Amino acid sequence: MSLEQIITEYGLVGLALGAGLEGETVVVIGGLMTHRGILPFWPSVAAAAAGSFLADQLFFLLGRRFREHRFVRGLQRRPAFARALTAFNRHPVLFVFAFRFLYGLRTVSPLAIGTTLLSARKFLAINAAAAIVWALVFVTVGHWFGQAIEAEFGRIKSLEHLVGGALAIAAIIGIAVLLVRKNRAAGSSKTDG
Repeated sequence: MSLEQIITEYGLVGLALGAGLEGETVVVIGGLMTHRGILPFWPSVAAAAAGSFLADQLFFLLGRRFREHRFVRGLQRRPAFARALTAFNRHPVLFVFAFRFLYGLRTVSPLAIGTTLLSARKFLAINAAAAIVWALVFVTVGHWFGQAIEAEFGRIKSLEHLVGGALAIAAIIGIAVLLVRKNRAAGSSKTDG
């Protein structure tokens, strides 16, 4: 069964589960389906945000509860876990907000953050805000991407074939934003020194 079929069959529940388990691909497909009129836009954003929020909250709580367990200790030796903790230690609030947008760190980050001293209440608040922004961005990318393709080529035949392009567009935008911020930070540190 394809991702499109799962979302079509299970609707917003399928979108929420897919957002929590798989991530961006499912949410972009959900956005493409909002464009087709199969799913409503705002409830799709809410379902994607809820799925992402609940999954990340669960991983945070598992990290918090089992931080001394040998399984978590084993994960701590992996490079992605170390990168997540390093980024968290530099900018805790920003990292909690942004990890779901970072390729290769999305799954391990809430578990890693759970092993830190960050309060559960603070993680919950930042996680909720980030999940809403994340869902809105990726549902919107799918919705707009679907609109552009249909305007250019007519009715979309298969949503899954378009997901790679939508994700590439989102990644390019994200990389451009990060490069601009990095260049600004480098420029300001040169003037400070």
